[in-house]
Amino acid sequence: MGADQFSSTRDKDSFFNWYLVFLYASFMLGDTAIVYIQDSVSWAVGFGVCLATTAFGTIMLLLGVCYYRMPATKASPYTELARVIVAAVRKGSIKVGGAHGSVQYNVGAGSVVDSADDGAPSKSLRFLNRAAMITTSDKSSGSGDASAGAWRLCTVQQVEDLKAIVSVFPLWSSGILLFMSIGVMIGMIVLQALAMDRSVGPHFSIPAGSVGVSCRVSFILATLVLDRAVFPIWRKITGGTPPTPLQRVGIGHVLNVGAMVAAALVERRRLAQPGVPMSVMWLLFPMGIAGVGEALHFPGNMAFYYQEFPKALRSLATAMAPMLVALGFFSSTMFMDMVTWFTAWLPENIDHGRLDNVYWTLAAVGTFNFAYFLACDRRYKYHNRAAM
Repeated sequence: MGADQFSSTRDKDSFFNWYLVFLYASFMLGDTAIVYIQDSVSWAVGFGVCLATTAFGTIMLLLGVCYYRMPATKASPYTELARVIVAAVRKGSIKVGGAHGSVQYNVGAGSVVDSADDGAPSKSLRFLNRAAMITTSDKSSGSGDASAGAWRLCTVQQVEDLKAIVSVFPLWSSGILLFMSIGVMIGMIVLQALAMDRSVGPHFSIPAGSVGVSCRVSFILATLVLDRAVFPIWRKITGGTPPTPLQRVGIGHVLNVGAMVAAALVERRRLAQPGVPMSVMWLLFPMGIAGVGEALHFPGNMAFYYQEFPKALRSLATAMAPMLVALGFFSSTMFMDMVTWFTAWLPENIDHGRLDNVYWTLAAVGTFNFAYFLACDRRYKYHNRAAM
């Protein structure tokens, strides 16, 4: 809904950046200020603050209702996608581009196009093109338009909408392992912090659970610098062309691998000094790199799906990136279980383990995953290049 309030791609990209800045700032406040209130004052006061902020946010949302650009209510887009699949399966025995002359396709509103015309569906995923093919039975029942049966004959646009969604899934799947490594790092960083010197000055010790805040701080600062300095300079150098969402995602992949390498090196240094507590500040380096990478690939993913998905499915588009986070963190649990089962790298006391090998493994997995991302990126054909 927020991105729908803007018309230009640049404004939408900026919106995604600022939306995530405020989102991560709220996470940071929750991990520090609210936790401090619950630990030092009372849980009741902490939950009371959460209730008050939620009520304030709801009031602010409702105050803007009369100003929002609201999209017109339409039929469920998921039903239209299901119709394409059903229609294609029902016509599965029909040969696409048959030998008996050219094939006619339904473009809606009672119109048809020849297979040689520009309005014909694309050649990718040709099996789905059957859903828009006008057969003899379609003509006899509805003169080749939508009245022939919505579950038997679809429009070319409906077919292309489904293709747009299917074609992004390989690129989307490359983000699962990306967030898996982040999930592992967030969990392991706490264990490392517990075994390190967390004192800052003579009277304050950093809570182990708050070390992860450094990643959120890095994300916020990097997003601000990218949005206000780096990207404007990029546009000047390239003659007004901003970095594409996939370019930002690709750079984020590289930085994420760098974060795993940095985490492995820090842990290796810590293990090399048994009995000498290492400062927890060393963990800020890998967490900071991970935060900068996330500032690139997370908003980049959201902008990419929003750009490439059909307009009727924009709500699904903006949910694709958070789904990656969920699947990635779930996969991180599976990864840690496998490490525990097949290796001795993670005993109860990490001082006797090899957590650095876990990070090296994640760096190797991330490198392979980046190669997979590049392969998917090379094969991908933009459906909305004009919006880039």
